[in-house]
Amino acid sequence: MSRQAPTATGSPLVITLDASPTALEFALYEAHEHLGAPLFRGAIREIGPDARFVLDHCPDDNTGNWRVESASHDAALSELLRWLEQHPCRPEIAAAGHRVIHGGDLFSRPVLLNASTLRQLEALVPLAPLHMPHNLAVIRALSRQLPAIPQVACFDTAFHHDMPLVERYFAIPHRWQDMGVRRYGFHGLCYESIAEALPDYMGKAADGRIVVARLGSGVSLCAMHGRRSVATTTSFSPLDGVPGATGCGTLDPGAVVYLLQQGCDAETIDRELHFESGLLGLSGTSGDMRTLLASHQPAARLAVDLFIHQVHRAIGSLAAALGGLDALVFTAGIGENAPRIRQRLCDLGSWLGLKLDNEANVAGRGRISPKHAVPSVWVIPADEARMVARHTVRLTGSLITLPSSSRY
Repeated sequence: MSRQAPTATGSPLVITLDASPTALEFALYEAHEHLGAPLFRGAIREIGPDARFVLDHCPDDNTGNWRVESASHDAALSELLRWLEQHPCRPEIAAAGHRVIHGGDLFSRPVLLNASTLRQLEALVPLAPLHMPHNLAVIRALSRQLPAIPQVACFDTAFHHDMPLVERYFAIPHRWQDMGVRRYGFHGLCYESIAEALPDYMGKAADGRIVVARLGSGVSLCAMHGRRSVATTTSFSPLDGVPGATGCGTLDPGAVVYLLQQGCDAETIDRELHFESGLLGLSGTSGDMRTLLASHQPAARLAVDLFIHQVHRAIGSLAAALGGLDALVFTAGIGENAPRIRQRLCDLGSWLGLKLDNEANVAGRGRISPKHAVPSVWVIPADEARMVARHTVRLTGSLITLPSSSRY
């Protein structure tokens, strides 16, 4: 793939890549200052012997999924680039943007990648050992396969970088802080996407005291004022806060010390906290909220009840950090698609003034509270890939030719 050659769409393209432990998600956009919808969107999932290429959207609407040989993230990227080369649209990639889980104290905004920034990112691997190696593996692999294109790193911690000091520190010895142990916060690209969209939904009220509930397989909540992060439920790692599909949520550190003293090894504890806890661990059957809501098993009901209780507590805590609440926003898979969960949370939050319009809640788009209710309640979809693409176009615009309008 060449760097500057036009594509069948007539425009250079930006690819966004999001490498998690078991998947490589991608999207391709025409490189305009005002991005349209993605031309391609999909993922290679279950990387390993059972890998599948899942195509959610492409120009010819030929979506689907199929088995692929992708034993590693490097191989998954090779498979993706090979498929793009063979596609009738002949997409030509002009720049790449990566969702990177951790920016540490070093990175408070997206950066153009070079040898120096890659060395700095390598030093952050101990802070996120489950995710950073995959993020870096894809960056290196793309450098080998498409060495001419510029690459940008966008950090999931950056949105929370300037939270108040009281939200950024633990009450621990200074030498631990010097080792990097502090509250970073995660899912920042999701929250940045919502912050950018808020004025379109709320007008001037977008700068008020807002709690955003990102309820998906990974769960967190963020308090915003002036569309900036004031507090968030995740901290040193994405594990903290509300339990997710398989992540444990807040856990007394004493419990981890106890497990170590009882002979459990750190690697096993780490794996079970990330992949065998949360809704899956508590229910014993599934981490999928849809499955749990349909189940009559007591353990499944307990998992749902605990999830709702923990989200409710988090909303109250973040409202306290804001000194009040003007709006509540639901986003991500559960937040956007589970009206029963939203209803139960707003019923519990009636003490905050939360109430829903039943028909609007079932529809699940835009404002779902009565017209003049305060706080207002909303369902707003987030788009992390689009956020990465926008940052990439901004940082690489001088390196690629940006057309003023799309022919596609």
